Amino acid sequence: MGNYDEQIDAVKTQFIEKITDNMNAFGVSTSIGRVLGIIYMNREPMTLDELSEETGMSKTRMSQVVREMIDLNIAERVFKKGVRKDLFRVEEDYYQTFIYLFTSTWKKAIKRSRSFEQKMMKQMDQLQAETGLTDEEEQSINELLQEMKEWMDYYDWIRRVTEFFESGEIFKHVPKKERGNKA
Repeated sequence: MGNYDEQIDAVKTQFIEKITDNMNAFGVSTSIGRVLGIIYMNREPMTLDELSEETGMSKTRMSQVVREMIDLNIAERVFKKGVRKDLFRVEEDYYQTFIYLFTSTWKKAIKRSRSFEQKMMKQMDQLQAETGLTDEEEQSINELLQEMKEWMDYYDWIRRVTEFFESGEIFKHVPKKERGNKA
């Protein structure tokens, strides 16, 4: 029977490595991908101690990784009666994990863009307030304002795409296969 258990563990390890690889393709660190895979294949929430033992990472590093996963919205702290240590579970829906990872990246880009827009608009306002500008300088300012408008429109589009994914509307256009559906 031991050989059978080893074979099952080997397949689980291969799944964990494939999940790690996939997460890496989405721009997520190998550490996060591996921890996600380990918790996912465990099918039960795990403590930092269990994760540290499973990965060989220090508890401090594991705490950082789990915190990053929570920030990415792909893990959460859960409570289990009688267990004193923090337990962590991961999103078990591959599709939802994909959406969380992609929209997290997009949201960060949108936030950085807003800061940039505010800074640029302040500078543009100061330039426009200048008196005695030449026609060429005014034309340059107007070209920059047009470029800024296109920039803002682009990031508004990214915001709307993010909402499209987060709302689940994407699945009306690109349906996911439900578990057990062999079609």
